[in-house]
Amino acid sequence: MLAGVLALGCGCASANGDGTAAEGSAPGAPTGVTAAAGSATSVHVMWNAVGATSGVRAYEVYEGSAKVREVPGSVHMVDVVRLAPGTAYAFTVRARDGEGRLGPPSREVRAATPAATAADRAAPTRPGGVEGRAVGATAVQLSWSAATDDRAVVSYDVYQGGTRIHSVGGNQTATVVTGLRPGTRYSFTVRARDAADNVSAAGPAVRLTTPPGTGAADRDTAPAGFRATTHRADGAYYLDLAWVPPRVDGPVTEYEIRLDGRRATSLVWGGAAPRDTASYSFYLGEETGRTVRVRLRARLPDGTWGALSAERSVTTGTTGPGAG
Repeated sequence: MLAGVLALGCGCASANGDGTAAEGSAPGAPTGVTAAAGSATSVHVMWNAVGATSGVRAYEVYEGSAKVREVPGSVHMVDVVRLAPGTAYAFTVRARDGEGRLGPPSREVRAATPAATAADRAAPTRPGGVEGRAVGATAVQLSWSAATDDRAVVSYDVYQGGTRIHSVGGNQTATVVTGLRPGTRYSFTVRARDAADNVSAAGPAVRLTTPPGTGAADRDTAPAGFRATTHRADGAYYLDLAWVPPRVDGPVTEYEIRLDGRRATSLVWGGAAPRDTASYSFYLGEETGRTVRVRLRARLPDGTWGALSAERSVTTGTTGPGAG
């Protein structure tokens, strides 16, 4: 089942089409927000920088309508602590600029803390079989074998050197780490955590070098074979898209479509997401001779956005590939 949320002509006055803040306006909404329980009393929240963090002085993290954390604009992850065990929580993130203007909230993400465990002092075993590969100039894919615990593994923490830079739920054994520097050598390790906040020893280190920032390697996370056409039905035109999902560690269930450089619609597969080919069609309007430029990108399994596809241009009512 495919659910589409259409927002054609969305003004989004507070931000430019690329998510950066327009001059004299509040910052845009953070993207790529994820939340995962870190223990019975904590949740790890992560997000992408708004634009290139230009003008963003701070990020505010909300649980429901209450602000629970604030971090500087250079920080894109935080642990929300002192939570109740066995409880579901919903989080959003907002950016604030140097003028005090607060941008719109991100999409809401949910996480549930596990039940508390009494007198649990045994740490999980360390993850093994850590492997990785670069998937662009600024991203790597990591995978590992599951750790074991006398109760349950709640989360896995990814470290770059001695600094934790990423966390995922205990049911995941792969992730994509983004926001890296092109042409840089990194050393990653993974640790397992249980509900009592016991942390395992680090698994074996995996050393990777991101390729130079030519832009070509980033296409590994972009949809491939992207095609766009139009058709006419019941007096209106529809935009028909087809593509091959990016090859990443896990299913891709959500995409963002951009028309003329601006977000147009978001689509989410509620059932099994396509692996080989995907397609989608949506209402474009009744105007003949309208030309639009269209691109799309995938939300990767860790909640961040992949690279944009190639751009296609189609005109309603024309003959040929973009025929209406």
